Amino acid sequence: MKFKMMYSFLNSDIDIVEEALEEAVYADSALLQEASLHLLQAGGKRIRPLFVLLAAKFGSYDIHTIKKVAVALELIHAASLIHDDVIDDAEIRRGKLTVKAKWDNRIAMYTGDYIFARSLELMTEIEKAEAHKILADTMVELVIGEIEQIKDKYRFDQNLKDYLRRIKRKTALLISTSCELGSICADVEKSLQKKLKRFGYYVGMSYQIIDDILDFTATEKELGKPSGSDLLQGNITLPVLFAMEDTSIRKEITKVHENMPRNEMDQIINLIIRSGAIERARQVSNQYLEKALSLVEEFPQNQAKTALRSIAKYIGKRKY
Repeated sequence: MKFKMMYSFLNSDIDIVEEALEEAVYADSALLQEASLHLLQAGGKRIRPLFVLLAAKFGSYDIHTIKKVAVALELIHAASLIHDDVIDDAEIRRGKLTVKAKWDNRIAMYTGDYIFARSLELMTEIEKAEAHKILADTMVELVIGEIEQIKDKYRFDQNLKDYLRRIKRKTALLISTSCELGSICADVEKSLQKKLKRFGYYVGMSYQIIDDILDFTATEKELGKPSGSDLLQGNITLPVLFAMEDTSIRKEITKVHENMPRNEMDQIINLIIRSGAIERARQVSNQYLEKALSLVEEFPQNQAKTALRSIAKYIGKRKY
């Protein structure tokens, strides 16, 4: 089943969210507006808005209220990607030039800041103090995760605990918060709010591990960026950690640097693939996925439950 078919009953609401995303980044400055729209119009699966809407389906669902939460979460995600591309000196994102590549680092940083600010402004229309506290805490952790990633670049002595803590902050937490805020703003029953939050965490961990696997196994066309980009930028992901348990492979991986020739990088990617590290990383992803799938069975039966189950399975098996 194609990804969009899993939530086809939400198609009209997703369209409303898309329109609201573009409206949210309107700016008097033509340059700021163009730069803000650049990444949003490059596409993306809109995983975070989707989880907001699906979680809200277990409560008092009102698209005109819940879209504000969905848009705010996607804007936070988009802003973090724009900042990421500056930090990583990345030229390509989703198959298109990054904001920093099309303009420059200064424009990219201020564009990211503007999008962050617009997300918070939009959330002020949600009159739930709890939701604001959760979002603030999430953004703090997100920034800590980004700082940790910068600190850990080319640090080849890190361990599994370091990696899991980092991806929790960097990816899983925002997906978990999407589920939690969607449920809170739709007045979902408290015990179910907690389960939705935990479901989002498990799915988010699996999602990022699969992302890290695809960095080695997917094509440049599928990824929208060169394969092995994460390692080339010094990001030590789960397949790399597992591959480095072999001392001979570790010796080669620790030679990686930002300007490494492509043919040398391709040789290291092949070593990682042949080491069995990809399969082991996939097993860890599957462990999180199984926890998510087990938890979803405790949700009340409706279309959202069916969609969440299907999306979780899709995330664990996706090829790009």
